[in-house]
Amino acid sequence: MIRETLEETRWEFSPSYISGIYRWIHDNGETYLRICFAGKVVKEHKELNLDTGIEQAIWLNEKEIYQHENLRSPLVIKSIEDFISGNHYPLSLIQDIS
Repeated sequence: MIRETLEETRWEFSPSYISGIYRWIHDNGETYLRICFAGKVVKEHKELNLDTGIEQAIWLNEKEIYQHENLRSPLVIKSIEDFISGNHYPLSLIQDIS
């Protein structure tokens, strides 16, 4: 998630906790798993290009997100609601197994 955030927004991200883990099955039958992290942005790297396929990174406030007509999935709103509700789960929920 640290690398993805940098590639898709040009911002370094430092995770503090997990605010939710979600499974969603799209109408087309595909299953998506989302882990929502909360933390701090550290530094913007304006010299970097956005990842292929990313046209731009935009920052919206809560009201703008709720008014947006083209959200990727219902996971967007659920993730925001859980963050606002104060859900905090430790990063140690994700474990590297070798």
